[in-house]
Amino acid sequence: MKKHTLAFGLMAALGFSTTALAAGAAQSIHVYKSPTCGCCDDWIDHLKENGFEVEATNTNDMGRIKADAGLIAGLGSCHTAFVGDYVIEGHVPAEDIKRLISEAPQATGLSVPGMPMGSPGMEMGDRKDHYKVILFNEAGQTRIFSEHN
Repeated sequence: MKKHTLAFGLMAALGFSTTALAAGAAQSIHVYKSPTCGCCDDWIDHLKENGFEVEATNTNDMGRIKADAGLIAGLGSCHTAFVGDYVIEGHVPAEDIKRLISEAPQATGLSVPGMPMGSPGMEMGDRKDHYKVILFNEAGQTRIFSEHN
């Protein structure tokens, strides 16, 4: 009986540790951005305020980063990030990134094309333009993941 109890305890502990590690890994995000972009820094602050551990890399070759990430035409913005197996392009709200991680759809990632005013990192007083967060895959298919403002 004690062996079963010990085995169950070990499985529970290992399962908990694996879950905890997966959750921790999901909260780590690597952002590639231009060294001169202020809105990228503001978006990074937004991520940190929402519980993400952020690693930022300045680069003058964003085109290569976007191409290597499999970003499809029309979805580009100023910065590109990676969280888990997903690509995050542009000013995607932290809540949408968390939802993406939680739901884990078969997709390449999320994008907020352009730089809409009022999106995280693009705050300009009371101006809040309506914008869409787009889910995309490697086949070039897209769908609206969420809408804001």
